[in-house]
Amino acid sequence: MNCHGQLKPVAAMVAVNLGLAVVNVLIKQILDRGVNHLVIITYRQSISAVFISAIAFFLERKSRPKVTFQILCYLFSSALLGATTTQYFFLIGLKYTSATFSCAFINLVPAITFILSLVFRLEKANIRSKCGRAKVLGTLICIGGALLLGLYRGMPLTNASHSEPEIPRTSHPMTSISSNRTKNWAIGSVVLTAASLTWSSWFLIQARISKKYPCHYFSIAIMSFFSTIQSATLSSILDRDISIWILKGKLEISTVLYAGMVASGLCYVLMSWCVKQRGPVFTAAFTPFIQIFVAMFDFSVLHEQIHLGSVLGSMLVISGLYILLWGKSKEEKNCVIKQSQVAEQDLECNMASQVVPVTGDSLNPSRTRVFE
Repeated sequence: MNCHGQLKPVAAMVAVNLGLAVVNVLIKQILDRGVNHLVIITYRQSISAVFISAIAFFLERKSRPKVTFQILCYLFSSALLGATTTQYFFLIGLKYTSATFSCAFINLVPAITFILSLVFRLEKANIRSKCGRAKVLGTLICIGGALLLGLYRGMPLTNASHSEPEIPRTSHPMTSISSNRTKNWAIGSVVLTAASLTWSSWFLIQARISKKYPCHYFSIAIMSFFSTIQSATLSSILDRDISIWILKGKLEISTVLYAGMVASGLCYVLMSWCVKQRGPVFTAAFTPFIQIFVAMFDFSVLHEQIHLGSVLGSMLVISGLYILLWGKSKEEKNCVIKQSQVAEQDLECNMASQVVPVTGDSLNPSRTRVFE
């Protein structure tokens, strides 16, 4: 692969994470304006379903296998875990915290997925090997960073003059403001942890779906369709006010369109292409770029505060993530080397078995006895 071919996946993943960072910042803005969480999810997933269905029609209409009832059950569970509940928990956490803080919890997903894979015996961790120790160490560092993010805010590192919204005064204003912010931060941390858990569970279900139904675009389109029904049903149960479905401002409408077409549409297409070209470890390694881009937007555009706890926790999460990915990458390389060695040994054994043994009698015909 030439240099140009190697840079294509890198540029694609940078663009993907930039797109996801932009949608997180935009959704944070419309959430602060009072737009309902489930309304955002419903509109976003419906737009994604239509957009991905169009792509699937042109790319997979000839190779698409038959959809069975079992596949539909898997896709329904995939939509419930990976789209409806994950996005709902994430948007609640985004409302209670900041975009930078919420994106830092996304970096926990590889570590939680690794733990769930160990529980369900989909992954192995040999403590005696360097790769196994690296995966376990990276997982523990990620968890430690997440705990630091949720339990410790620390001193603000930026100017607070533009970042804090006005809060009505009470008899003890400073105590009330501090108490409300601490409570909201704690609730947001719990909800974001739940979002990371459901998103990690989705990877396990999606691994089984990809084996039973390899058409990625069509499966994502069905998943988005199921998620639209689920989120709309849940929204009608929790809030029957029809007025919440009306998007009034241009920012609300443009954000929903962008989230559906770009974040849930084009970004998923590019991530799938990168997984096919360079593998899942390479694709996952770019996840911290979301947090970096969001922090840049928060500080420069939205004037959000950045706290010491968020910086230290984010550094731990990103460091643990790369240690985990390094161990996983080394393990995959070792497996490929072992498989190639085994294949070479089998080839040598097959070649040796095909050689006809030459005996001394066959070389000296005069020693052969003739019986009359």
